[in-house]
Amino acid sequence: MTKAVLDDHLLRDVLADECSPALARVKTTHELSTTNLYLLRLCKSVVSARGRQLTGSWTQEQRVALGRKLIVLPASIEVVAMQTLAMRMAEIADVHRVSTLGAEAIAASEYLDAALIV
Repeated sequence: MTKAVLDDHLLRDVLADECSPALARVKTTHELSTTNLYLLRLCKSVVSARGRQLTGSWTQEQRVALGRKLIVLPASIEVVAMQTLAMRMAEIADVHRVSTLGAEAIAASEYLDAALIV
């Protein structure tokens, strides 16, 4: 089975069981993963819920439920350790004008030989 690195929005949808038809197909055809920084951004949204980007429109109960899932991610969702990716992230950022978040996503995708789905 092929692998896929999901961004924070798609990770939220998977954990909340709110998958679009396209994401549901990815779920059944790929091993799922995400990055440390995507995970952090989603955790921050659960805690503060500012704006409407990730969980701002959610109820407190929905955010608490998602927070519980984020603390103990399902074993089926891999997060590559930052230590494993850090050097490659630095190389990517040195050559390309990408953010740290972007460099981590690219490095994780390369490391896992995975599709990057955002």
